[in-house]
Order: sequence, then structure tokens, then C-alpha cells
Amino acid sequence: MSRIEPLPFMPEAVVFDMDGLMLDSERAIIDCLARAAAETGHPLEQALWLSMVGLGDAVCREMLVERLGADDAQALLQRSQALYEARVDAGVPHRPGIVALLDWLQQRAIPRAVATSTRRPLALRKLRAAGLLHRFDAVCTSSDVASPKPAPDVYLLAASRLGVAPARCLVLEDSPTGVRAALAAGMTPVQVPDMLAPDAAARALGHRIVDSLDDALRLLDARFVG
Repeated sequence: MSRIEPLPFMPEAVVFDMDGLMLDSERAIIDCLARAAAETGHPLEQALWLSMVGLGDAVCREMLVERLGADDAQALLQRSQALYEARVDAGVPHRPGIVALLDWLQQRAIPRAVATSTRRPLALRKLRAAGLLHRFDAVCTSSDVASPKPAPDVYLLAASRLGVAPARCLVLEDSPTGVRAALAAGMTPVQVPDMLAPDAAARALGHRIVDSLDDALRLLDARFVG
């Protein structure tokens, strides 16, 4: 487990990112993008796909339009979407430790929400196929807010729907983009990196970083009283 300070408070709610945090979907998304790029005659470097981790659909689209032009970017994205939807319908695998963590929170009646950059229809579809939708009191998506992460909007909406002050919410995120959104919302983020190791700029944010969701659960369990 990473060397970190204990949580300064017992959260009254926990808000979860989805892709790369609960679901092993970042790898699936990047694989589908890379396959679609190759199939449409535009093989692009892995670094570009990694730079999209944690960003909203509109931002990723603009990055591809800048590289390829509008028509080629649209063709690539349509092919990638078709490949990815087949993966979603099969059920995207869980990230290790998510079920045990959700069990722990549910047993203690701690409210739970999802705050994701994915659009609402796809987010619900992914959570349902993965058997996780019923585990949450609220699902907040980029469809529900004006600005995606790193803006705080989706996290502030989650706190509002749970009826818990942002300062009393713990956020679990895998990406620096999501961590910045949580900090901007006045919440306490714990990062569980997936595909991207935190760089110096991310570490300078001063938030807690752990190696796994099992470690995040140990943080909560150590703080829990009663």
C-alpha cells in the first residue's frame, strides 16, 4: 500500500468514477480506438490514446478532429463505437476490489454515487451489464452537466443528489483529470491509478494515492467508528 496519511474524516458519502476505477474499460476503449484507427487507415501512437484517459467524449473528439480532420475523425469514432458497444454488451470486467468495497459501504449504509464523463445512456448500459447499477443511489454523467471533468460540475451534482455536503464526500478516481474535478468540487479524492501512473504534476496536487481498491477499503475501514 502506498505511504499516505490516514483520512482526516469519516466520509458521509462516497462518489465513484466509473471507467478505469470500477470497470476495466479504459483498456477496452483504447483497444477499440486503436483497432478502428488501423482499420480506417489512420494508425496513431499509443500516447495519443493514453492522453484521452479521463476526458469527456467531446474533448476526445476534438483531439481527433485536430489530428485527422472532421470526416476521418468521425469515421474512426463510428467504427470504434461499434467495436466498443459489442464489448459493453458482453459486460466490461470489474476492476479488482470493487465488489468488496461496495459491500462494505452498503453494509454501513453509506450513500454511493457514480460521477462519470461517459454520456448517460452508455453509462447506464455499462453499469447494468456489469451488474453494478443497483449498487448506487445516484448516477451522474456528462449528459447531466454543463461542463465535463476537470470542471467540478458532475461531482457537485452527485453531492446534491445524495444530499451530502461536498466537503463530507470521498471521491475515488483513477485519472488526474478526475482528481482535479473532485478537488475543484471541494471534495477529498483518493486516486487509484489504472493505466496512467501519476506524474509529478499530478502528485503535486497533494491528494492521496493508493495502489488498489483494496487499499482504499483499508483506508475507510481504519477510519470507521461504530
